[in-house]
Formats: sequence, C-alpha cells, structure tokens
Amino acid sequence: QVHLVESGGALVQAGGSLRLSCTASGSTFDGFAVGWFRQAPGKEREGVACTSRSGAYKEYAQFVKGRFAISKDHAKNMVHLQMNNLSPEDTAMYYCAAVETSWPPDLDVGEFNVWGQGTQVTVSS
Repeated sequence: QVHLVESGGALVQAGGSLRLSCTASGSTFDGFAVGWFRQAPGKEREGVACTSRSGAYKEYAQFVKGRFAISKDHAKNMVHLQMNNLSPEDTAMYYCAAVETSWPPDLDVGEFNVWGQGTQVTVSS
C-alpha cells in the first residue's frame, strides 16, 4: 500500500515562492495519478493541480494557472508543486493524494483514495 508524505510547507511573504514535495513509500508513483489539494480553515478541501501516472497530463485549478506547476520525478519517486507569486489567499493546509489509474485524473477530491497528512503553507501580506 502506498503511503504519502508531504514536505516543503512554510511561512512566506506575499509574492514569494515555495516548492512542495510529496514522497511515496510502499510503492512507486508509476501506476498512480497524483494530485495536490488544499484546505483553508472553515472551507472545503479543493483541488489545486493533478497529473497522470506518466506525468504527461496536467490539470490546474483556475485560481493557480500560470503560478503553480506540478511535476513528477519518477527517478526519486516524488511529485512536486512549484508555487510562485503566492498571495495570502493561498494560505492553507496542502495535501498530496494519489489514485491507481491509467486514465487522466479529474481534479476532484472524490477521485483520489490515498492521502497524506498535509503540509502547512502560510502567506503573510
């Protein structure tokens, strides 16, 4: 069974950048679509970005297009989320999630069935 661990969350000033990483153990990411989601206090969990098992297909939420980029590092068994031009509205707990599938994933919470514990991103104004 695959286990996911996120890292890279931090406190950063508005306009800054962070790179989140998701590391898989117990299995490789090769057969898994992977997504990043976030949840701010009092709000529902929402999709940020996802990628197919090959890494060729990528989907982004409208609110992060042009600022965030998801990538798969097959050699290191990691998935990264590069976040640029951060704003206070990006403050949230960020979660990595995976689902074993050969199909391109939908950026939907219900699509994914393996979740990490999350990493906190806080953006100050």
